Amino acid sequence: MDVQTWTYIIVGSTFALYIGIAIWSRASSTNEFYIAGGHVSPLANGMATAADWMSAASFLSMAGIIAFSGYDGSVYLMGWTGGYVLLALLLAPYLRKFGKFTVPDFIGDRYYSNTARTVAVICALFVSFTYVAGQMRGVGVVFSRFLETDITNGVLIGMAIVFFYAVIGGMKGITYTQVAQYCILTFAFMVPAIFISIQLTGNPIPQLGFGSDMVGTNVPLLDKLDGLMTELGFTAFTDGSKSTTDVFFITAALMIGTAGLPHVIVRFFTVPKVKDARVSAGYALAFIAILYTTAPAVAAFARTNLMDTVNDKSYTEIPAWFGTWEDAGLLAWSDKNRDGKIQYRPGTLFNEQQPTFLESRGASGERVISNQLSNNENELFIDKDIMVLANPEIANLPNWVVALVAAGGLAAALSTAAGLLLVISTSVSHDLVKKQIAPNLSEKGELLIARVSAFMAVVVAGYFGINPPDFVAAVVALAFSLAAASFFPAIFLGIFYKRMNKEGAIAGMITGLGITTFYMMRYKLGWIGGPTTSADWWFGISPEGFGTVGMILNFVVALTVSYFTPAPSEEIQDMVEEIRVPIKAKD
Repeated sequence: MDVQTWTYIIVGSTFALYIGIAIWSRASSTNEFYIAGGHVSPLANGMATAADWMSAASFLSMAGIIAFSGYDGSVYLMGWTGGYVLLALLLAPYLRKFGKFTVPDFIGDRYYSNTARTVAVICALFVSFTYVAGQMRGVGVVFSRFLETDITNGVLIGMAIVFFYAVIGGMKGITYTQVAQYCILTFAFMVPAIFISIQLTGNPIPQLGFGSDMVGTNVPLLDKLDGLMTELGFTAFTDGSKSTTDVFFITAALMIGTAGLPHVIVRFFTVPKVKDARVSAGYALAFIAILYTTAPAVAAFARTNLMDTVNDKSYTEIPAWFGTWEDAGLLAWSDKNRDGKIQYRPGTLFNEQQPTFLESRGASGERVISNQLSNNENELFIDKDIMVLANPEIANLPNWVVALVAAGGLAAALSTAAGLLLVISTSVSHDLVKKQIAPNLSEKGELLIARVSAFMAVVVAGYFGINPPDFVAAVVALAFSLAAASFFPAIFLGIFYKRMNKEGAIAGMITGLGITTFYMMRYKLGWIGGPTTSADWWFGISPEGFGTVGMILNFVVALTVSYFTPAPSEEIQDMVEEIRVPIKAKD
């Protein structure tokens, strides 16, 4: 069978499974809709947390960015894994003991202020909408290739699926759907990695194949890859070009942002006990490590095979997968010297976002793109987000493996999108409407508002998925920066500093969110003052890493304002003390 037939079978089966689980486990109360009734086992919660965490950025884009950035891409591995340890040890157990539905709920009660709750809701919406844009973009990329439609239609299909099981099932449905999605995405990531590791190195374990010799030679894989890249004019795969300052700030923003992500934190409210929150965090970290330790190997395999396959080949010699990705609008070749061969060299076009394709064909049969640059020697455009999806085709693996990877990519994107949509809907229905606007609202009315909010969130998320500011991993990194700058200081100080008051928390969150949002709009989107370059960055810090600066300013402002304003009441300070006493844990 061809790839598309296999895709319909495998992806269709997984979608049927997700919808079936959502119907079976549909939420019938707000408690089930918000936190799955609080009765999820640590093992199931660990798998669901891993799926919630390993988004399209982890599955699709992380290996892609490492493939093209090499050593510089390691900041994503270090930041995201280190951040999860920070979350598991510092925040999760204490938040579970506090026993609320959402992060804004914690902030509103801890800081005894509806104003603080409202600011937290705004922060949650900023973070969640930015994050979900990357997931919907990932869905569109998968559908555009494997269902042979454009990205817009792919996003619309994904919107319909995630809306159904997120709105019907709530957190209860999402939890058990995410357990299935974790199994699917991990299996889909590992199978081609094992296949290709055997092909290139003879070693069936990708993590070991990454450091092994190429088959039939005494040349290590990484040495071969470094040689290929330097020969073509690129920076060696194992060399980095980012400044130490930027690497530090990006890594810190990703780590601290992880500990402030509302859709991950809420997962620890779903287990019965405080001890279960710690255990499920341990399970989740082990489950996450399977994919994260494999990603660098997948990146190296993909880049090696790509360069061996396409460079200096004529358009008529390259495999069919090249033309298929061209038609999806995610790969392009411009035969600038008219020699009929693909010249894969460094150049401006290599680093640009998706080009505008024209309907006509060039002299060699290539898709014509409108933004060709005459002084640019590179002829090949590759969207970073396609490398994991294209990897099995480049390696000439069986069609069912290609389709399996598509199902895995969709599982990763949809699992995280569902968690984010739930955060958005609960922030509106519970923290804004129920807690502030209509405190006498019935449970049935609150559940209805939650579902309507989820529908509206899906629509907005779809728009940003169709019009993303960057490739998936970069968009997600922006969400982490926003979480680091807004939520983390308020949560951390709320747990460990009983003198922290509402004035300080509110001022800190507004400062952190405001300065980080401005920086992203100015230096990532070019909305304020027009387009900029890396030479314009403050202190050489990229937008992905600026959340660390926002977090530092948040801490400084929060502590300063708190020092000059009245302390919280004795009741609030006693509550903070009680959160940190294990023997009084609430079941």
